[in-house]
Amino acid sequence: MRPDFCYRVRDVLPEFPAGACGVDEAGRGPLAGPVLAAALILPAGVELEGLRDSKLLSASQRTRLAAEIKAVALSWAIGEASAPEIDALNILQATLLAMQRALAGLAQVPTEVWVDGLHAPSFFRPSRAVVKGDQRVVSISAASILAKTARDAHMIRLADHYPGYGFEQHKGYASAAHRAALQHQGPCPEHRRSFAPVRALLP
Repeated sequence: MRPDFCYRVRDVLPEFPAGACGVDEAGRGPLAGPVLAAALILPAGVELEGLRDSKLLSASQRTRLAAEIKAVALSWAIGEASAPEIDALNILQATLLAMQRALAGLAQVPTEVWVDGLHAPSFFRPSRAVVKGDQRVVSISAASILAKTARDAHMIRLADHYPGYGFEQHKGYASAAHRAALQHQGPCPEHRRSFAPVRALLP
């Protein structure tokens, strides 16, 4: 038996239960803006062409799919944790808080909660963290697209309030242009002061 065979057997997921909820986040890595999470319940057996991890799709593909997902979902909601909350709690705890807020916003109570990654938020229904869940579970893939499109739209709106940083282009991530703007203008209220590149510019 090959050494990796047992790992592959343990890694097989059970069938996704009817009425279960997929959850994913967007915005853990940026230097600015909130972290957003999406939670949604899809009808059993739903098929959406092109559905996969949001990071593998173009912006136009995500926008199209987000509209289709919202149209067919039994329930969906977005939760947010702000930059000050990220600084106060740390990014992991703030992400879990955003997920809890998304779950609280659902109009339908899920039978289970399946979350992308290594950690699942505290919830009163059974929860499961799924590594690479955004590539393996349809409902988590759909949640990743809703979270990403919602956060991108939020950062575009923030660009109007805080011009000169290029939020509408890099969405708060640590691009060369963003770092240069930070050096020139200093941090704005939406920058995460607990993140090293921003903290280094504080008085």
